[in-house]
Amino acid sequence: MEIRMNEIHKAFGKNKVLEGVDIHIKDGEVHALMGENGAGKSTLMNILTGLHKKDKGTIEIDGKEKTFANPKEAEEFGIAFIHQELNVWPDMTVLENLFINKEPVTHFGLIQTNKMKAIANEQFEKLSISIPLQKEAGQCSVGEQQMIEIAKALMTDAKVIIMDEPTAALTDREIEKLFEVIRSLKKSGVSIVYISHRMEEIFTICDTITVMRDGHTVDTTPIPETNFDDVVRKMVGRELTDRFPAREAKPGEAVLEVKNLTRKGLFENVSFRAHSGEIVGVAGLMGAGRTEIMRTIFGLDGKYQGDIFINGEKVTVKSPSQAVKLGLGFITEDRKEEGLVLDFPIQDNIALPSLYSFTDKGLIGEKREREFVDMLIKRLTIKTESAKTEAKNLSGGNQQKVVIAKWIGIGPKVLILDEPTRGVDVGAKREIYQLMNELTDRGVAIIMVSSELPEVLGMSDRVLVVHEGTIAGELSKDEADQEKIMTLATGGTVND
Repeated sequence: MEIRMNEIHKAFGKNKVLEGVDIHIKDGEVHALMGENGAGKSTLMNILTGLHKKDKGTIEIDGKEKTFANPKEAEEFGIAFIHQELNVWPDMTVLENLFINKEPVTHFGLIQTNKMKAIANEQFEKLSISIPLQKEAGQCSVGEQQMIEIAKALMTDAKVIIMDEPTAALTDREIEKLFEVIRSLKKSGVSIVYISHRMEEIFTICDTITVMRDGHTVDTTPIPETNFDDVVRKMVGRELTDRFPAREAKPGEAVLEVKNLTRKGLFENVSFRAHSGEIVGVAGLMGAGRTEIMRTIFGLDGKYQGDIFINGEKVTVKSPSQAVKLGLGFITEDRKEEGLVLDFPIQDNIALPSLYSFTDKGLIGEKREREFVDMLIKRLTIKTESAKTEAKNLSGGNQQKVVIAKWIGIGPKVLILDEPTRGVDVGAKREIYQLMNELTDRGVAIIMVSSELPEVLGMSDRVLVVHEGTIAGELSKDEADQEKIMTLATGGTVND
């Protein structure tokens, strides 16, 4: 299937999102679509699949003009869209999610559960997925939910598959398996539109790259004819000298210490310290227990065994509100479900954890709150028309900045960042890294959980590696490299 989108325009109110965008997707190619958050990538694909209506321009499929009324019509035609924000139904099983509105039935209208299981098992085997089909999707990790979405799209026998940040929550092994599937699909003539901010992946798996900036097409180039710096320059309109800003760590006293922290079946005897002014990276494979450890420290998941100390004083953290009072902030990996109230304005999302500081005798000081929010919007360069804009109307990267802003606002002693740059473009990533440096310069202790090893190596002063619910090892900045981290993450040992 060959697709041409010509001179596509789209505005939401006064906000012009697309202004004459062109893209040509050829049969059996992996076509990268890159640009900073808010460049219009997802909007362009939403127009292709009928979620949004274009204001102007044409869409041609195999030489004939075509417009879809809705995404279901596009999917039936052979175009599937795996969205960045996952669309699983948390209270339904994995199997039910895979077959929503597509259940095979008998002549009498009875659902053929065994047939569903056979199809699902066959697809999961191709992707090396080992998630129980009867498990509730809401109990699956973000990475597992991502694999469910990928499997669901591949089951539609699509001719074009749009993947929006498909590897954001996947481990290196899962990414390589996905790439094997993509290469196989490509050989069979399936086209992939690959939206990602991970430059290494683009140069590994893609054939062609289209770069967008501020609602315009900047350039379309075969991958062998371009390079990292060239793509970044086209995306941001300027040189980006260093991927990771320089750090000069000056660790102080231990602000957070956990001793023998345990939750049976999830993690056991976890002990570590985080000092003021340092970034502690936490690496490990998906399902190793990294996120569960952090959620427990923040009081999100109930009772635990072991001890937690803040500034040397033993505390019992029973709830997030108590954690906030103790000086802990937590930026969750799942901003859609846990990080934001999507129907609330940006202002309310940012101010929510800090309301007590604007309140006098039960009344919120609106002027102080507005100044506080405006300062953070400006500091984090959140792209929005107004602080009154609802969070759901922001791009993924700007939503992530709102989540970061709300926790910076409480003035934390310890800030836990779980996948802080997931779905964030290269320019915004650097802004977040610079912000992390500024916070540690002010004495904040940062714990950064990340599946991106370059990020872990580029920003951490120490690296803790988690394997099957235990701390498998700790590496200094000088010791740490990808090989050692992966050795520890897979149960191996590292020689001194």
